[in-house]
Amino acid sequence: MTDLSDLPPARPWRSSALWPAAALLASLALWGYAVTHTDVSGLGDFGLVGALHPAFWAGLALLTAGFWLTLRGPYRHPAWAPAYVVGLLVMERATQAVVYPTPLYAWAWKHDAVIDHLLTAGRLQSADVVGDMAVYDQWPGFFAAQAALVKLLGVDSAAQFMAWWPLVSSLILLLPLLLMYRTFTEDRRLVWLAVWIFSVANWVGQDYFSPQSVAFALHLGILAIVLRRYAGGTDRPAGGPRQAVWTVLLTLLVVAVVISHQLTPGMLVVSLAVLFFARHYRDKVPLITTAVIFLAWCLTAALPFLSATMPDMLRSIGDIGGNVATGYGATPTGTGAVTTSWVARLLSASVLLLAAVGALRQPVLRHRALPLLLLALAPLPMFAASSYGSEMIFRVLMFMLPGAAFFAAAALLPQARTLTAVEAQGTRPEPRRFVWLPLLALLAGTLAFVPSYSGKDRISYFPPAEVDLVRQVIDKAPDGSLVVAADRNYPLAFADYWRVDHYWFLDDAREHVDRIVREPAATLARDMASVEAPGRAYVLFTRGQFADSEMNGLLDKGQLDRIERSVAASPLFERVAGNSAGSAYALRSGTETPEPKEADR
Repeated sequence: MTDLSDLPPARPWRSSALWPAAALLASLALWGYAVTHTDVSGLGDFGLVGALHPAFWAGLALLTAGFWLTLRGPYRHPAWAPAYVVGLLVMERATQAVVYPTPLYAWAWKHDAVIDHLLTAGRLQSADVVGDMAVYDQWPGFFAAQAALVKLLGVDSAAQFMAWWPLVSSLILLLPLLLMYRTFTEDRRLVWLAVWIFSVANWVGQDYFSPQSVAFALHLGILAIVLRRYAGGTDRPAGGPRQAVWTVLLTLLVVAVVISHQLTPGMLVVSLAVLFFARHYRDKVPLITTAVIFLAWCLTAALPFLSATMPDMLRSIGDIGGNVATGYGATPTGTGAVTTSWVARLLSASVLLLAAVGALRQPVLRHRALPLLLLALAPLPMFAASSYGSEMIFRVLMFMLPGAAFFAAAALLPQARTLTAVEAQGTRPEPRRFVWLPLLALLAGTLAFVPSYSGKDRISYFPPAEVDLVRQVIDKAPDGSLVVAADRNYPLAFADYWRVDHYWFLDDAREHVDRIVREPAATLARDMASVEAPGRAYVLFTRGQFADSEMNGLLDKGQLDRIERSVAASPLFERVAGNSAGSAYALRSGTETPEPKEADR
């Protein structure tokens, strides 16, 4: 499928390069000014959205308009589209790394703790040594690779570079996306617009420092190879030495996925099965290889975890309503949380709607790129499989997105023409509505990414004072100690988990949480009394916990403040650390805890 974009420019490139370069440089200059004039010390309910300098929005709007006009103008050069996409990824994914002095996301800090454990222990360990955290030693691929990277770079921990991981992982995705899209079209407009839409719709956060970020890139890489090298519609002969090389590469990529992540291999098997049984590639090797390697790992290294969780997994099969309902986790509370949640949902819904329009509107493209349409639909059955810890809906959207973005891009472009038709019709301008209406849609989606992706940064960001506070507690805690908190949304929540236990009371049954709210100090003291010397029991209050609890409708600020005041005033506890981000208390040694009231038994 070819388009005007594949014809040589009608006038020298230098004469048409001035305004695309000016627009790109101006947008990046506005971004640079904005990030150096953004204050994140007092994030509100809208997260980074409310803190960003207005120059950021001007720069993002200018970048989007420049990309679209460069893509659609009559004097295009192939270098400008990738340049604008890289500029988009910098503005999207590097902003947080620049404006925040510490890495985001409690889960990223958890993964840093797993890497620290591997470096400390020097080997994988089982559940009888590290308890529930042994699941990470059963899928060690990402963590072992990062531990090697920490040693190679000579840094103290992954925390020193993981803030930049969203940008790195997003840039890595460009290669498999381009390989996949160019399998089905030579139209550079369609390819790069699809990449742009994928980038602005990919708000679900898979790009942070996590096994999912790498596994997803490998997943797309495997699908790109299968579609390009094994597809029945290609003119490449099956078999032969070259095909054997690709099979070996495919096997290595599959192994990397299987040993790194729990969900992605299952999604990969489903995707390959859909393509195979729809007869869109003729070789059984990719599907059989992936299924066998996945099954072998599940029956060996991952068997302890799967044996423990299998009953719950089996109960959730077929419970589509329950799996989808739990997909949003706790209920967003407050204007900011509710608004950003709806913006994110509307952004995803808009891309899926555009994908349906594109598939219906361009039948030639729908026929030629049917495998991408099938890949967009393949993850849907996973709704019936599991809630995946209240995240299945996010993962399904993420795995649908590569195929959906391609057809969404087709909806924003005019009907594709063959090269012969273009030469015959000349370069007649398209109606203005085909230029400006899609630009407005693209601009709205690009701007909507920011609240979708960063609107809850009040939860995700931990200022240096909060990191210092938790570090003080962990560093002074003897082996066998216990750290208690409302929930795990704080930095270093899993630090030194091989020698220090962690307990979050909002994970308990609601009746126990209600008991803590009624009698905070006495109930927490009883919960913490089983710690044996020389270990100590600590209770930790930080702004990250408060933000997460408030914005997700768990406990409100009044309840959390009451719990902290009760502990602070109780003779059962002593204050051991504190700063502007929170405080920590230790259960006094030798203190007898009160018996629970009859109503609480």
